[in-house]
Amino acid sequence: MATLFISDLHLHPSRPAVTDCFIRFLEESASTASTLYILGDLFEVWIGDDNPDPHHRRVISALRRFTDAGPECFFARGNRDVIIGRRFRTETGVQLLEESTVIELYDTRALISHGDELCTDDHAYQRFRLRARNPTWRALFLAMPLQARNYLAQHLRNRSKADTALKPEDIIDASPEAITDAFVEHRVSMMIHGHTHRPGIQNLEVFRKPRTRIILGDWYEQGSVLRWDESGYRLVTLPISTDDNTP
Repeated sequence: MATLFISDLHLHPSRPAVTDCFIRFLEESASTASTLYILGDLFEVWIGDDNPDPHHRRVISALRRFTDAGPECFFARGNRDVIIGRRFRTETGVQLLEESTVIELYDTRALISHGDELCTDDHAYQRFRLRARNPTWRALFLAMPLQARNYLAQHLRNRSKADTALKPEDIIDASPEAITDAFVEHRVSMMIHGHTHRPGIQNLEVFRKPRTRIILGDWYEQGSVLRWDESGYRLVTLPISTDDNTP
């Protein structure tokens, strides 16, 4: 049975083919996967567990069917869905993770996270990140009416896109210093994360020890899945527009 990792799907009603691909992925993986890790930004925007949006409800129902079928599903919040809470956990059957989590898998100690905490050179984003993850800020946001939350979320989303377009590529990527610090702090030989939308497997050396950094891809042009089983691990792509998407 395989362990699967995904991130940065950015599901939204305006991109129904991606949602269809994700739901097919859940349906076809339920019989072959033991565990699924969703490492943040499952949704393009999340304004609260009480949002009745039909698109979001469809995704929630699909996750519930997946967990009911047997596999475990773990969810690490991303910057787009940072306020996902207990109601979402109850309705989907997923288990919510801390910001950074260390797991043991196939005799490998691995750090898993969304990955935005590694982009330490982007000081403006890190200031926003701290505010968005502050419990007081989240409580104030959730106390607003749904319409006001939706307006504010769209405003922040548009501003983020505009700001990101103006930033140098190296600023919005994970910094080498943050990567090194994470390996050392958590005493791991592997790191798995998303956020940067730059999929790949990097073999590194940190203080003369071999380390592996795996970056998950986004789901814009194609789906992206890290599949790990007894034979090893590999990044697999899924076609968005066809039914042939089993990793």
